[in-house]
Amino acid sequence: MLRSREWATGWSLGRLAVAALIAAAVLAQFVSTVSEAVARGRDLATVTANFFSFFTILSNLSAVVVLVVAGVRFFVRGRASEVDPPALATALAWISTYMIVTGVVYNLLLRGLVLQPETIGWSNEIMHVWGPLFLLLDVLIGPNRRRLPWSAAFGAAIFPIVWIVYTLLRAPLITNPTTGAPFWYPYPFLDPAPHGWGSVIGYIVVIASGIIALAFGVVAVGRARGIRTS
Repeated sequence: MLRSREWATGWSLGRLAVAALIAAAVLAQFVSTVSEAVARGRDLATVTANFFSFFTILSNLSAVVVLVVAGVRFFVRGRASEVDPPALATALAWISTYMIVTGVVYNLLLRGLVLQPETIGWSNEIMHVWGPLFLLLDVLIGPNRRRLPWSAAFGAAIFPIVWIVYTLLRAPLITNPTTGAPFWYPYPFLDPAPHGWGSVIGYIVVIASGIIALAFGVVAVGRARGIRTS
């Protein structure tokens, strides 16, 4: 069933629908954030840069792109049994990992915290719950999966490492547009002020280890159920 044309068609439509839903959620939150910034006279450039510095926003926008590419590719080529090309398969594996991590970290560490004062409830749930759940299902039952090499799992760590370095270098240089504090961290567990750098490093190590472990899990599932290409 999972390799039938009907299933591939339905799932590809689902990918496009979820991509549209996630895009709408990100856009709605962006409009809300910018509108509040304008109303309160906050620095719009800083607010915009901060918005696109959240791992959640970056992972969700990446999910929109890869889901649209996968969905459109299926309808353009019309081949239900055709395996995903290496680049698309790798992107799906990595971005699925990021989205699942986004869902887990938010619901374990951040749920109930106000990360943006203009947070929209439905948008927040799509980006932190329903989007990650769909990407998890895509790993488990999505069509046309390719068997990736184990080395692909290590590649999933590149973007989070770059994001962490960017975030920690940028944070002390930014004045928080909401509170006026002389720094801005997108997530409280990255702020060394309350508990010191030991706590921050501990969270980074745990989350980075979780990302790599989860990426290996995603690759393992893909290898177990993916289409052999040789």
